[in-house]
Amino acid sequence: MRGNTVVRMTPWKDGKANQGHSCVKGRFAIGYATHKDRITSPMIRDSIDQPWRKVSWDEATAFAAKRLRDIQASHGVKSIGAISSSRCTNEEVWLVQKLVRTSFGNNNIDTCARVCHSPTGYGLKQTLGESAGTQTFDSVQSADVIVVMGANPTEAHPVFGSQLKRRLRDGARLIVIDPRQIELVSAPHIKADYHLPVRPGTNVSVLNAFAHTIVAEGLHDRKFIERRCEDEAFNEWLAFIRRPEHSAESSEVHTGIPAEDLKAAARLYATGGESAIYYGLGVTEHSQGSTTVMAIANLAMLTGNVGRLGVGVNPLRGQNNVQGSCDMGSFPHELPGYRPIGDDSVRATFEADWGVTLDGEPGHRIPNMFEAALDGSFKGLYCQGEDIAQSDPNTQHVEAALRELECLIVHDIFLNETAKFAHVFLPGSSFLEKDGTFTNAERRISRVRKVMPPLAGKADWEGTLALAEALGCNWQYNHPSEIMEEIARLTPTFHGVTYDKLDRLGSIQWPCNDDAPTGTPIMHVDEFVRGKGRFVVTDYVPTTERSNRKFPLLLTTGRILSQYNVGAQTRRTRNSDWHEEDILELHPQDAEDRGIRDGDWVGIQSRIGTTVLHARLSERVRPGVVYTTFHHPVSGANVITTDNADWATDCPEYKVTAVQVSKVNAPSAWQRRQQEFNEQQLELLEQARQA
Repeated sequence: MRGNTVVRMTPWKDGKANQGHSCVKGRFAIGYATHKDRITSPMIRDSIDQPWRKVSWDEATAFAAKRLRDIQASHGVKSIGAISSSRCTNEEVWLVQKLVRTSFGNNNIDTCARVCHSPTGYGLKQTLGESAGTQTFDSVQSADVIVVMGANPTEAHPVFGSQLKRRLRDGARLIVIDPRQIELVSAPHIKADYHLPVRPGTNVSVLNAFAHTIVAEGLHDRKFIERRCEDEAFNEWLAFIRRPEHSAESSEVHTGIPAEDLKAAARLYATGGESAIYYGLGVTEHSQGSTTVMAIANLAMLTGNVGRLGVGVNPLRGQNNVQGSCDMGSFPHELPGYRPIGDDSVRATFEADWGVTLDGEPGHRIPNMFEAALDGSFKGLYCQGEDIAQSDPNTQHVEAALRELECLIVHDIFLNETAKFAHVFLPGSSFLEKDGTFTNAERRISRVRKVMPPLAGKADWEGTLALAEALGCNWQYNHPSEIMEEIARLTPTFHGVTYDKLDRLGSIQWPCNDDAPTGTPIMHVDEFVRGKGRFVVTDYVPTTERSNRKFPLLLTTGRILSQYNVGAQTRRTRNSDWHEEDILELHPQDAEDRGIRDGDWVGIQSRIGTTVLHARLSERVRPGVVYTTFHHPVSGANVITTDNADWATDCPEYKVTAVQVSKVNAPSAWQRRQQEFNEQQLELLEQARQA
């Protein structure tokens, strides 16, 4: 530090999660914390066509509280809700969901995990009994066979990706299931044994064919299944998976993967030793995301690859606290610890501690909030640390819903796209300005410590506390450690977690309780959390978003190494030198058919909307598939993604959008879009400065 400015970051050599490593984002993209665009004063306005007015924290929270109470008086108790952030700490997320349940009087609370990994929570809960990954990241060093499905670790999860590459260089075998040839397929000194370029939307068919092959050839672990899994559920699943339509030959029609390649990969997974599956958003962000997660868990149980080093079911999370925001109860149907809101005994525990009566009916998920806003029954939203106008699918639909709100409170560090529709802006704080904890994909709870005072005068937990007080809550917290005490008191998997213990051990992997006082690196060792593992029938249901004559290509999306999510932080750093814009990758054959050359402007049209990008010809995608990233709002990737969603969790189907691509004389169109975007940003910032 130089005063309150970060000068340099050096990874902690004893870091339990990263072991002294960092990616280019953590290492270099830290200047956003003191960027000139930071908003450091609360602001209000009566309507979104009026300029912002700078006010005190007390004035802003009083204004917001009155609006929320007026809305409830006019439209009912359930007419308001909140969205928590997967970039905020566990303690901050806890307070947001507590605010909704105790002060708002409903369960209208959701989080961005809805749009990325909610199928993980549902699928693993149904099969293994716990809504989280099974291993520690270090476990990969004991793996003999590694399956990477719908994930690009070296770009999106690079600290873990470096561990993974080290193990592959030491001799582990690799199976990649992905529509695109990710770096791991042919990285230096690494070559995937099998790359299965699955057609987007057909993941379930691939995994069912894996299981069919393993069963047909007698490669499953009968002893493990007999000892550890429910007999009736397994027998039902076994009869299902033996059907001819699940064979590799039948699957080839849907997936485009040669049957012999698929069967060979299945044999390797079943017989190659300790086998682990790592998956990402290319699994979950589908209409059958939950089904795919359950199919992955079925495979792990079928081959006995659960409960020890080197194996397991390992979701790779997209943001620093996606796991934690789920753990803390940011879902409308679950209290913290993944316990159903409708369970009277669970609810009674919270009611006794909080001194209120809780609503036992599930609330709105994010998509339901949008629909209810459009039909006039949902009018108030507190949105902390999420830019839903950029990150959620079908942008026009989202913006239309936001325009209908009578009170939108945005709590963030920058005036983002969502703030264009806000009536209250509460300035947020970066991780450098707060104390608390984050929980990563391996269930590892780690401390974050304040190194500079909050530029806006309050850390995010203090901002939520101020809003709660304005709404009449009498919460007594002086430090986030006191919030953690409450979390531990009310959440069984956190019962043994304290700041003192975290400081002493460095970090803790939950469950941490009397049975595991120092945490649980590996889950399901002797038995599953639910007792016996449960096989679930996984019918393959083709997505409705299929290519046709009008939209013959399938668009899928992903991330790049230097940028983070919607780019609000990383775009304000020198990392943009590496990635200035989102690019559309398409196969040379598809480009030739359309008269497109490398670097041309192309228009991308779906049934929802259109945008324009530069084209890059690449054989990393197969014919019929195109690919782009979504880090720059001006690109409008989510202008064209549809509102299709996972059947169980409403997780959007970002990874499958039927499109047409054509060459356009687009510099003028692009320049207009860029100019409009820049003018809007400048206008918002100028309003803030004038305020």
